[in-house]
Amino acid sequence: MKKFNKVLSVVVASAMVMAMAGCGNTDNGSAATGTNAATESAAADNGAASGSVFKIGGIGPTTGGAAVYGLAVQHGAEVAVKEINEAGGIAGKQIELSYQDSQGESESAVNAYGKLMDWGMEVSLGCVLSGENASVVAAARDDDVLLITPSGSADKCIDGNDKAFRVCFYDSYQGAAAAQYIKDNNMVDTVGILYQSDNDYSVGLYNAFVAKCGELGINIAETQTFTSSTNTDFSTQVSALVSSGVKLVFIPLYAEEASTFLTQAHGKFADDVYFFGADGLDGILGKVEQDTSLANNVLMLTPFAADNPAENVQSFVKKYQEAYGATPDQFAADAYDAIYVIKAAVEKAGSTSGAALASALTSLTVEGVTGIMTWTADGNTNKPASAILYYDGVGTLFDSQD
Repeated sequence: MKKFNKVLSVVVASAMVMAMAGCGNTDNGSAATGTNAATESAAADNGAASGSVFKIGGIGPTTGGAAVYGLAVQHGAEVAVKEINEAGGIAGKQIELSYQDSQGESESAVNAYGKLMDWGMEVSLGCVLSGENASVVAAARDDDVLLITPSGSADKCIDGNDKAFRVCFYDSYQGAAAAQYIKDNNMVDTVGILYQSDNDYSVGLYNAFVAKCGELGINIAETQTFTSSTNTDFSTQVSALVSSGVKLVFIPLYAEEASTFLTQAHGKFADDVYFFGADGLDGILGKVEQDTSLANNVLMLTPFAADNPAENVQSFVKKYQEAYGATPDQFAADAYDAIYVIKAAVEKAGSTSGAALASALTSLTVEGVTGIMTWTADGNTNKPASAILYYDGVGTLFDSQD
């Protein structure tokens, strides 16, 4: 097997704090109202008067089962807004950020989008979840509003709108990139796969991974599936994957399902078997905090690591921790970058027209905490990916050596 250099450390305590902050920050009935009031008040304190503010709207679950993702996006955006406002705003205007709670439901997201338009939203952060984003993307097109989602990763969630973009990796990119990463780092030539067959995210990564494996000559020895109704018992899948003898299992799953699988797989695979996933695994340490060894040998493809020593990353991490008592994950980092992308686009275009901003975006290069970003006309970003290896509750940047 390969050796791994410890370049970055992601401590378990950070993941635990993130999980606690995500679940306990906002009251159910007033999540968006409380946040909006605080953000708008901050703009007013900085001297913003009517007509001298720039309105950005965001939508995501700040309550419910997916609140950890929505709150991370909200908080990351708020850190950027505060920084930009203190530095003079966007084109001399202070930013007002209104963040609406979708409760993780598309219908609520549509209603939230309508409220934001009534409020006077000029640019949209879109929605946190792909399904929510898909439900508002056509309306944003018709309203000539630039939509840039920090985390809507499903390939089709920005389709049909040439003014819709994303900061995060898209699903098929991640699947293909994972296969390419395996090949480029000479990790293995045969893999196993476990994916969720009724989940768009998992299926999207799976399809792209399989196609790329075929192109690169990576053999797939065993493929196992499950559904949302069979996600508590992985005994059959574990047995089949163990029997296949593979040294790497591709797991395009969210942290919740992955933690259940890893718990049931613990001790059954050889110690040198790796479990490779993508951004859905963010937060895995918080899911196995009672026994972090359950996440040993987990690899996660990601554009962001909180312990990256780069000055801009550490500045963001420090401010986020001071504001929220937690370490930011990639959802927060992508949202932070999204605000700065909006700033760059507005300043280049000299306009808030969705069409003008979209045109500006495709000619921009923005250096953020998640990397150096450019965009294609289809709304997708190009930025480098790395992989984090977890072992004994610590994440280290993957660096293979013969």
